Amino acid sequence: MGKVLIIGAGGVGTVVAHKVAQNPEVFTEVMLASRTKSKCDAIAQAIGGGRIQTAQVDADSVEDLIKLFNSFKPELVINVALPYQDLTIMDACLACGVNYLDTANYEPKDEAKYEYSWQWAYKDRFEKAGLTAILGCGFDPGVTSVFTAYAAKHHFDELHTLDIVDCNAGDHGKAFATNFNPEINIREVTQKGKYWENGQWVETEPHEIHKPLNYPNIGPKESYVIYHEELESLVKNFPTLKRARFWMTFGQEYLTHLRVIQNIGMARIDPIIYNGVEIVPIQFLKAVLPDPGELGENYTGETSIGCRITGVKDGKERTYYIYNNCSHEAAFKETGMQGVSYTTGVPAMIGAMMFFKGIWRKPGVFNVEEFNPDPFMEQLNKQGLPWHELFDIDLEM
Repeated sequence: MGKVLIIGAGGVGTVVAHKVAQNPEVFTEVMLASRTKSKCDAIAQAIGGGRIQTAQVDADSVEDLIKLFNSFKPELVINVALPYQDLTIMDACLACGVNYLDTANYEPKDEAKYEYSWQWAYKDRFEKAGLTAILGCGFDPGVTSVFTAYAAKHHFDELHTLDIVDCNAGDHGKAFATNFNPEINIREVTQKGKYWENGQWVETEPHEIHKPLNYPNIGPKESYVIYHEELESLVKNFPTLKRARFWMTFGQEYLTHLRVIQNIGMARIDPIIYNGVEIVPIQFLKAVLPDPGELGENYTGETSIGCRITGVKDGKERTYYIYNNCSHEAAFKETGMQGVSYTTGVPAMIGAMMFFKGIWRKPGVFNVEEFNPDPFMEQLNKQGLPWHELFDIDLEM
């Protein structure tokens, strides 16, 4: 059906490559590229069958990307590289007439800040080029946004409150490790919190608001309000929302490590001089922490991510909880990666499938909740991320 180029050979890229290879009727030609070609080669060899071509590319270089795009001529690029590289990849797509999909919005290297404005600014250029750009097609953002669109389409006339709840109840056996790129992960969870209420953003200190929430098959876990990118697009696309928040679970040991890392300056993103060499502390920290892509083998437990929604249907107030639980062990058995990589990589493949089937395909730049959620939801059940619904229950919010 189409040629796809995957950029990024970390844990998520590994899962995307596996899932793309499992759907050859949709993805007829596949290339995996990253800065380190040997990583791509190892993934392709593990998948086998000669399904995956590989290449080296510097995703910071538009010129390098253009050279690869013109050589392989993909119809769609799945960007699972670093969020810093979103704009260079989008620029290369425009230069070469290639469609685009990512899982995380752009953030600059020199500032711990992420928002969609940089990518939304590409809307007119993608429209004029007749190209589709699909933003935030992981789990959160991604599936959580599709869950919200599905709820709005089928179960509510108006959405009033949205609480996205993200619990990782897994155990990797390490004293401290992050489940995806440490640099991105630590920047994300150490910045100030923010949530939407009564038409404006309310800012909080990091981890200031927290409470125990019960997660299916897991039980109570202390959950903290942090800012997460999908809130920005969801309050824009569902304007009846009076409040929207994002909650994430953290263990006390993790938070203690995080505080120490911050207190001793290892979370800094500005360069320092060490022995006459310029280094960025958080990048050095990333080099000594466990590789998230190598956590899967001994990872036990599961994740539970979903949306808790209140609103009105046929004049009556109702509550609704839609969620997925993902087993780290099952994810590793299928793809060699842990559940956090799996829950991000599978939706990226499904979004690409929606594009190639012509279902999520129109000129411009779009967040996933702007498309028809139903075929995507159907594929979640088929591709390893089944979802569950609970109606008119106590949401604990």
